[in-house]
Amino acid sequence: MALLARIDTLLAEGARWVWFRERDMAPEPRAVLARAVLERTHARGAAFTLGGDAALAAHLGADGVHLPGGTPPAGIEEARRLLPDGLVGVSAHSVAEVAAAARYGADYATLSPIFATASKPGYGPALGPEAIAAACVHGLPVLALGGITPATARACREAGAGGIAVMGDLMRSPDPAPTLRALLSG
Repeated sequence: MALLARIDTLLAEGARWVWFRERDMAPEPRAVLARAVLERTHARGAAFTLGGDAALAAHLGADGVHLPGGTPPAGIEEARRLLPDGLVGVSAHSVAEVAAAARYGADYATLSPIFATASKPGYGPALGPEAIAAACVHGLPVLALGGITPATARACREAGAGGIAVMGDLMRSPDPAPTLRALLSG
């Protein structure tokens, strides 16, 4: 299933947010593909966040930008300047990094890996749902990422996650609709 068709399917099944992460593409094709994804996403009333490039996110009219872990305060401030009404998210791989994102003015953080995952190797051991609960005390919405499946999504929500972010199961499945339905109901 091609990317745009997959996104159409996921949005039709209830996905409410697309985080476009194609960072390895050349700039021009990336911008063209990002615009196509944004248009589809907005047509379904869902949010679109671009990974790592606040200037392109602003140019496209994205709902926000998601910055890499370790982004310094100046990077968050610059993203906020470029997207004054947009969401500024930050990747975090520890509770301390979520706390820093909150201090520096991010609107949300992804915390990963919550469970073991082939999609996020090299970021250390799985943090578990207890890390979500610990991170939420910093007043920042935390999105659980890494190893999120229909079987693990409920534990993330019960720990206080403001949402879940899923890539692997939805992108690898020949038919992602049943998986998304299970994630949303779990």
